[in-house]
Amino acid sequence: QSQPQPHLTSCDRYDPGLDADKLSLPYSGKTIELADGKHTVTGGAYKGIGMDGRSVYKFATREVPRVLSEALANAGLTVDDVDHLLLHQANIRIMETVAQRLGIDFDKVITNLDQNGNTSAGSIPIALSEAVANGKVKKGDIIACSGFGAGLSWGAVILRWG
Repeated sequence: QSQPQPHLTSCDRYDPGLDADKLSLPYSGKTIELADGKHTVTGGAYKGIGMDGRSVYKFATREVPRVLSEALANAGLTVDDVDHLLLHQANIRIMETVAQRLGIDFDKVITNLDQNGNTSAGSIPIALSEAVANGKVKKGDIIACSGFGAGLSWGAVILRWG
């Protein structure tokens, strides 16, 4: 019997940018014209990360289950088809709440937060790489992934691992 081919089954994303004050990394700089008169560069620095933790938690636990449900529906799948749930490794409470709201057992959640902490934009690919390397993720597995970040922006992808 042939295995289904690995592929991306669905992808949904949102980036309205309406809540930049809830999670942001402000930059302050000025534009400097180069000697050639044709090009410019910006000189400056980033300020500290600004985060309203309570708002980010409420946002993530509301929108991540919603976007994952949309992505699963668009892929013609349900939560019962999910072998692994892979979320942005921001906070264990967020991951627990998202899994619970989706009705997915926490033992299906791929997490490395206890070993690596929040590795920001790298958290999903790092956790996936580790799960593949240690044999947790196998060929043909359905992985529901979702991340969120500054702005507030969020998205989900459903994939079949190959």
